[in-house]
Amino acid sequence: MNKNKKIFAWGLLVFWMILIFFMSHQPGEVSSSQSDLVLKLFSLIGIELNDYFGELATFVVRKIAHFSEYMILYLLAYNVLRFYVNNRRTRLYLIGFVFLYACSDEFHQYFIPGRVMAFKDVMIDTTGGIIGFIIASLIEKYKIRKAKGVAA
Repeated sequence: MNKNKKIFAWGLLVFWMILIFFMSHQPGEVSSSQSDLVLKLFSLIGIELNDYFGELATFVVRKIAHFSEYMILYLLAYNVLRFYVNNRRTRLYLIGFVFLYACSDEFHQYFIPGRVMAFKDVMIDTTGGIIGFIIASLIEKYKIRKAKGVAA
């Protein structure tokens, strides 16, 4: 069963990395229309992001998407790594992995029509990874406390 969990964890990580690549490969027009779709979905549930952010709404949606997809990337990479090594320093190295993947993603976007390479996006992506690190650390602390409580 542990082997199946490893394969599943690797599959999710690789799938997510491919999804990030695919989303970054969309031309600028397509990417903007996806952001507009998100705005419409929020509007359907009664949240008018344009009322809150005005013309910045699309920008905010795009940056939250960057942040979220790399936070998820961190958590999926952490989920794989915990099968092999589980210590704080190694989890910190995963932030480096997220940073490097974000750099490669921005470099990739440089060659896509209507897209630009922006270091600020790398920093937003890496911040998502840092929040993923914090979440993973909190989960580990919870598991340790729970195990101590059960053993006591």
